[in-house]
Amino acid sequence: MSFVVGVDGGGTSTRALVFGADGTRLGAGVAGGSNPNSVGAGTAAANLRLALEGALSGVDAGAVAAGVLGMAGSSRLTDPEVDALFRAAWAGAGLRCPMRVVTDCEAAFAAGTPAPDGTVLVAGTGSIAARVRGRRVVGTVGGHGWLLGDEGSAFWLGREAVRAALRALEAGELDGLARAVLERAGVGEGPGAWARLITAANAGPPVALAGYAPLVTAAAGAPGEVVAARIVDGCARVLADLAVAARTAVEVAAVVLVGSLVGAPVLGERLRAELAARVDGEVVVVREAAAGAAWLAALESGAEDGWRERALG
Repeated sequence: MSFVVGVDGGGTSTRALVFGADGTRLGAGVAGGSNPNSVGAGTAAANLRLALEGALSGVDAGAVAAGVLGMAGSSRLTDPEVDALFRAAWAGAGLRCPMRVVTDCEAAFAAGTPAPDGTVLVAGTGSIAARVRGRRVVGTVGGHGWLLGDEGSAFWLGREAVRAALRALEAGELDGLARAVLERAGVGEGPGAWARLITAANAGPPVALAGYAPLVTAAAGAPGEVVAARIVDGCARVLADLAVAARTAVEVAAVVLVGSLVGAPVLGERLRAELAARVDGEVVVVREAAAGAAWLAALESGAEDGWRERALG
């Protein structure tokens, strides 16, 4: 086995990693989102290429034996035109090996545990829980996108923040969260703030509401921020509901967590506590799903013993 490449393509960012035959990390590249459902197919493919080129800098791309793209919105590649854009980006980065595409859930699960079966919960810009068997997703709960679902996601959390600010304006009682929302939106307090906030929130694409999510998790830990704390508690319960719904009643396999919200202040801790109280099995937090994608590529190429331990620590 020679080099392998693993990519985690999400709605906000794309991360690519290159590893050697022994599991040594050789390169990393980061670019904008590559989920074609949230950023558009052309932009997504361009970001994939940028991330790959960054990771492959100084490495002979032609010597890469296998590569796996773990991708949010992977179903869009059933469209031949979208698929062609992504494969052109792959080849444009110098890769000659086939582009194997798996879901972001499968890449994250592989990063969290060497076991073939279990549950993965993705809580980032969007949200989804999946039942994994033989390292493949066999069932999902949620993941319906911002319009139809994505409960507990950064989009959902950001939307709740703006809604809370609007209610605070209506009541004339602004708390820290409401003031933080107004500041981020560029909306001053005073007469007309309610209308200006609605206008600002609708000015960009809906997914941009995810940008308000950090305001909620930051406020939730401050004294007296009752509304933010309530939103975070609700978010933790909703996300745990997704994970529990994806499991069988007697399952004891690991629950793997990944996404920007998993490590968020207050929320990450509440989510882990909620899951620990409701499920059997270890709760594992993953920081780099791209490493899981690389491990799947390494398995495909006949990884030597100890590859995963060296690569993923």
